[in-house]
Amino acid sequence: MAGEIGSGLVSALQFDIITADRVVYSQEADVIVAPGIEGELGILPGHSPLMTILKTGELVVKKRDDEDYIAIAGGFIEVLDDKVVILADGAERAEEIDIARAEEAKRRAEDRLTTSSASSDLTRAEAALRRSLIRIRVAEHRKKKRGHSP
Repeated sequence: MAGEIGSGLVSALQFDIITADRVVYSQEADVIVAPGIEGELGILPGHSPLMTILKTGELVVKKRDDEDYIAIAGGFIEVLDDKVVILADGAERAEEIDIARAEEAKRRAEDRLTTSSASSDLTRAEAALRRSLIRIRVAEHRKKKRGHSP
């Protein structure tokens, strides 16, 4: 049966996201959907041990009837029996994202894409654009969530 570890049933995972600066997230989770390098990773309690690279993307944490959205700027994920740890290059929870700043970063990255000629500049501009789009998408989830509140 999914979720069984040995003779005990694991009902939730301890989930931590850590950057060089701080602990971004540390709570229990029922489901984690992370941006793996070869596609989305869905992690449930009792998942097989795993360690892999994450790409820049949107991470979703589901717990009971709630969801948290986090913008991840790459890193590593380790899945153990009852614990998941992400060591992220960068991470922001939806409520931490300033949409105006993310929109401005998007505009700057788009400008660099149209004016740069060096391939290294283009690569950096594409990465910056990708990060800003993820941040905007994650922040939009927060706006939708507030819009449905009573």
